[in-house]
Amino acid sequence: MGETYLWLKVVHILAVISWMAGLFYLPRLFVYHAENISKKELVTVFAVMERRLLKAIMRPAALVSVITGLWLLWVGSWFGPVPVWLWLKMVLVLGMLVFHGVLEAHAGRFRDSREDRSGRYFRVINEVPTVLLIGIVIFVVVKPF
Repeated sequence: MGETYLWLKVVHILAVISWMAGLFYLPRLFVYHAENISKKELVTVFAVMERRLLKAIMRPAALVSVITGLWLLWVGSWFGPVPVWLWLKMVLVLGMLVFHGVLEAHAGRFRDSREDRSGRYFRVINEVPTVLLIGIVIFVVVKPF
């Protein structure tokens, strides 16, 4: 596999950490946004923070995570008989991408003043990336299947 594989892993892990930071933080911003919807100055600040987080950190980090993940599959010769743990990891990563899309939709609704979800809703969905990440780490490190 060589040095290229190791450097790809480094970039992949750094991108995943950055993406995860955004997936953990954006729903928290939504909690504050939803709970302060009547305070126009705060709402404006939250909208800017949400947009910048998505545009400058989350979207690029998600893209780099996916590209380097696929590249790792290629360089590591994972094409062929793919182990069950890797399929399960990829399913959870797909779940993470879907969750990211849900957050993008919420950000758009907040931006357009159409979001009607409560702060409690965003507190609950804030746990989704944690559960997905736990599963991904278990599959990658323990490889139970």
